[in-house]
Amino acid sequence: MTDNTTKHPLTLLGLGDMGTALARTWLAAGHPLTVWNRTAAKAAPLAAEGALLAADPAAAVAANSLVVVCLLDDAGVGSVLDGVDLTGKDLVNLTTGTPAEGRARAAWAEARGARFVDAGIMATPTMIGVPEAGGYVFYSGSRALFDAHRATLEVPAGARYVGGDPGHAALHDVALLSAMYGLFAGVSHAYALIEGEGIAPKDLAPLLSEWLGAMGFFVADAAERLTSKDLTTGVVSNLAMQVAAGGTLLRTAAEQGVGAELISPYLDLMRRRLDADPAAHGGEDTIGAIALLRTGPPGGRKLP
Repeated sequence: MTDNTTKHPLTLLGLGDMGTALARTWLAAGHPLTVWNRTAAKAAPLAAEGALLAADPAAAVAANSLVVVCLLDDAGVGSVLDGVDLTGKDLVNLTTGTPAEGRARAAWAEARGARFVDAGIMATPTMIGVPEAGGYVFYSGSRALFDAHRATLEVPAGARYVGGDPGHAALHDVALLSAMYGLFAGVSHAYALIEGEGIAPKDLAPLLSEWLGAMGFFVADAAERLTSKDLTTGVVSNLAMQVAAGGTLLRTAAEQGVGAELISPYLDLMRRRLDADPAAHGGEDTIGAIALLRTGPPGGRKLP
């Protein structure tokens, strides 16, 4: 938790599990805090901890120049702030959304006279206010707003600014979460394979952790290949080998009575890449398969 010498006042709209965790952390750090929640009963306990309770969103926004929004979705942000005067306000949107929603909300806020940053929270509520937990928040949009309030924003969790495009915080957030779910899918499939075989999940767990850690090199290696467009130099286990091995994975799943829906999409993608031109793609790294994922703009990335 940041030890700020100047405890900047702020307003927080939204007191779900995440909003409440944020509020308590700012209050514990000594920041004057005005709060509002659609269900007023959720705001009442924070009054005992020093929060000022606003009667409505307009009153909450009027109380401070820094306004943080942590609501269910982007539609809720528009609904709650509809008709509220945002002139001269610094609006920080911690509501989970898409890149397009972040960009549209930035234009919406700026048209109403506010500076704006969007955010993506890489933490659970229990990680808020606990520096050793490693949680942080991506921010994008107005650099001037971020710089002005960084010390306050870093109180609940680390702050990482990822650029002036308001959509980039959400994009970073979803990119990391998408990779996380891919990992969860693979681990779930692994545990399904051993069920009923006399292998204890707790015995497989350290082996899974060790192997996945050893495969972590793929992240940086893939980034280098996507940058250089070199998909063949130094490849040890090429696409042709990986596709052949994929057949073993699918046959094993069938033998064990386990559905392959958690792993087959990636195996199918690699096979499609190989089948398109075995001579051209057989010797390349598997990262080339992502060329099949991009169906159009933005970016239109093309790999060799």
